[in-house]
Amino acid sequence: MRPAVPPSTALRTVAELTGACPLPRAGHSDAELTDIVVTGIEQRSNAVQPGDLFAGLAGAKAHGARFAADAVARGAVAVLTDPAGAESLGELGVPVLVHDTPRAVLGELSAAIYGYPSRQLRVVGITGTSGKTTTAYLVEAGLAAAGNRVALLGTIETRIGGERVPSALTTPEAPQLHALFAVMVERGVEAVVMEVSSHALALGRVDGVEFGVGAFTNLSQDHLDFHADFEDYFAAKRRLFEPSSPVAAEISVLCVDDAWGRRLAREISGRAAVVTVAGGPGTDSGSDTPDWSVPGPITVHDTGQEFTVLGPDGEIDVRLRLPGRYNVANAVLAVAVCAAAGADPAAAAAALAEVDVPGRMQRVEAGQDFLAIVDYAHKPAAIESVIATLRKHLEHSAGDAEPGRLAVVVGAGGDRDTGKRPLMGAAAARGADLLIITDDNPRSEDAAAIRAAVRAGAEALADAERGEVREIGDRRDAIAAAVDWARAGDVVLVAGKGHETGQEIAGVKHAFDDREVLAAALYRKSAAPSGAAHVPTDSRRSAPDSKDLTVS
Repeated sequence: MRPAVPPSTALRTVAELTGACPLPRAGHSDAELTDIVVTGIEQRSNAVQPGDLFAGLAGAKAHGARFAADAVARGAVAVLTDPAGAESLGELGVPVLVHDTPRAVLGELSAAIYGYPSRQLRVVGITGTSGKTTTAYLVEAGLAAAGNRVALLGTIETRIGGERVPSALTTPEAPQLHALFAVMVERGVEAVVMEVSSHALALGRVDGVEFGVGAFTNLSQDHLDFHADFEDYFAAKRRLFEPSSPVAAEISVLCVDDAWGRRLAREISGRAAVVTVAGGPGTDSGSDTPDWSVPGPITVHDTGQEFTVLGPDGEIDVRLRLPGRYNVANAVLAVAVCAAAGADPAAAAAALAEVDVPGRMQRVEAGQDFLAIVDYAHKPAAIESVIATLRKHLEHSAGDAEPGRLAVVVGAGGDRDTGKRPLMGAAAARGADLLIITDDNPRSEDAAAIRAAVRAGAEALADAERGEVREIGDRRDAIAAAVDWARAGDVVLVAGKGHETGQEIAGVKHAFDDREVLAAALYRKSAAPSGAAHVPTDSRRSAPDSKDLTVS
């Protein structure tokens, strides 16, 4: 998405902002740097629009400068690249700017080309291992209820004034991100809530963004294929809060339920505006009393949970449709973030009762007599949390009777952190009566080898520590097997892919939506009368509406 009326920036200004040097070319005069006007910036040659500056960056597989001629053919008026890229260029017919590290200036340059749009928005950035998406949806609802025109930008979708755009990355690359901000400004958006991944922070995708509020959820094992270790992972997250960082938020709202949150609070307190949050009764938040907490019990019922949040100005009652203790933490964090962003926390809290998040503890109903859930949990800690929540549901539903059983269907993604695979298997096996290990997104890896790593973690547990373990590679068959196993009062959890609508195998993305596949399996088993459930036939959509699957 691009602004309808983009700002114009002279190419000479681009050179001055970045310190890039024009590459001398026959037939190009120095005056062209003033005469040529840039109206956009793009690093993907196939997305270039007339008036763009094309950024030819070094990539993992190829140098972007290889595609400069295509970008110029599509209307690029100039090229920005590094010395290696410049050497590979032929005569393009447009000026070339050379910078030693163009990616390092891409964010600030994108902000400048689009008129520094984040300065005209209240930008809320949410980072952490788990809970970013749910917290973002909660904050969006809270800010909207408090009277703000809000946009959402994250893993599932981008939403601007009601228009939905599927998301390819949790956080877009800098050129697309600042273009989106410019569109938001044009459409009268006042606040934007965005997920900020560790990759985005480490790779500079959010450079040039001026964050009003930064929120931290938690830190647990993930992305250690990208980060060297936990310290490196933490350091990337910390960039959103560290006062010396160019992307540091004005106000930091930190969940201190885990040691990483408490450490972050200690390290930046006194040098930054810090608000601390604890997610529930008995939470070990350290010696300091958190600014926001849950002082009393959490009441769980079939349609959600209720609790009281204690903030600086007193108590606020909160109702959630979302189950689980971890969603209590997400909700308290959301209320505190809304308050930090200038919204009335009571008005924000009231709106949380109506929030559902696609693919996050999403119920699928087709007339069956047991609970069926799809969740995005794909990390060891997230799997443990979801299983603990569902175990509590089983105990609550059973009353004085014997609790029902839990089946978990899960796999691990290929080309990602390999160290978490056995940990995922152990976490799932420890909590499930039946664990079915299946394929997630194998990508370029051997699917059987991934399953073997997950299974090794499960079978490393003593027999008394785990339930039955099966391996069914085909994900559709694995889901069907779990449904066939379930009886009245049980729970089936399909974990790992959540809202995703495709499965990537050997470089090919096949249409696959856990919610649709689970609904179809349930529908077949229950032989529900026509109309009891509607199973969408187009699995290519970004996410089904709540009308497509019965969700509660």
